[in-house]
Amino acid sequence: MPTVHVGHSPDPDDAFMFCALTFGKLETAPETYEHHLLDIETLNQKAARGEYEVTAFSIHAYAFLTGKYLLLPHGASMGDGYGPMIVARPGDYDGSDPRVWLEGKRIAIPGVQTSAFLALNLFAADQTGGEGEAGAAARPRFTHHVTPFDEIMKEVSAGRFDAGLIIHEGQLTYHEKASGGLKKVVDLGEWWKGRTGLPLPLGGNGIRKDLGAERIARVSKHLYQSIKWGLEHRQEALKYALKYARDMGIEKADRFVGMYVNDYTLDYGDAGRAAISRFLHAGRRIGMLPHAVEPEWATD
Repeated sequence: MPTVHVGHSPDPDDAFMFCALTFGKLETAPETYEHHLLDIETLNQKAARGEYEVTAFSIHAYAFLTGKYLLLPHGASMGDGYGPMIVARPGDYDGSDPRVWLEGKRIAIPGVQTSAFLALNLFAADQTGGEGEAGAAARPRFTHHVTPFDEIMKEVSAGRFDAGLIIHEGQLTYHEKASGGLKKVVDLGEWWKGRTGLPLPLGGNGIRKDLGAERIARVSKHLYQSIKWGLEHRQEALKYALKYARDMGIEKADRFVGMYVNDYTLDYGDAGRAAISRFLHAGRRIGMLPHAVEPEWATD
């Protein structure tokens, strides 16, 4: 049987999730797994070409992938009251209304199909997909510049951009001297939770439709078991995840993993599924999605 190629990010949370599959901790015959570690925007682009049978992708990107992939019911990265942030140098942000402050700014972003970028535009439009909200409210005009996610804070600190849209471990380190001593303008996950009561859907795992129902079910089970194994063998999985923690240290890495590998990762649940539907609906209302999207799940 052909190898299952799995694409995921070189980050501690994904490493933690896939530790068991990486090191053969599970019985997966007749399936074998090969891992491809790439940044999320590259994974989004490869998913558009259907390169991997299983892949992590941004929930924003999923709206463009529905013809090729089903969403797996596990593997979610959800920001439950926290998430991607806009940060700036302390002297450049005066503490005023963040939405107003965005006007005319040059913002470094990690990719145009990242969920962080969609969340930024929803925030700018003051749009969460709720009843009574305008379909495309007037919003501040800013320019975006795609920048490798792990260089954004450095570029902002050097003054090459007015602000940066940060993801991954930058959410825990942006204010530290080594990261440029930056200041939070807005936490988009906090904003979304406050407005909707839901977690902000950031990333998910998808499986290619052409694998067929029987194989999809088997591979899905293995991926679920790998996440569960990590949660049940936390220290062993965390030790491996540290390899991708970019000098966070074990305490910060453990905190970061806890933020993005949790009950939502094992199963989206009603709240997680509702969050995805609302996020994509809101994106459609501001014109950032090509068509209305209702998530299609591998299993129910």
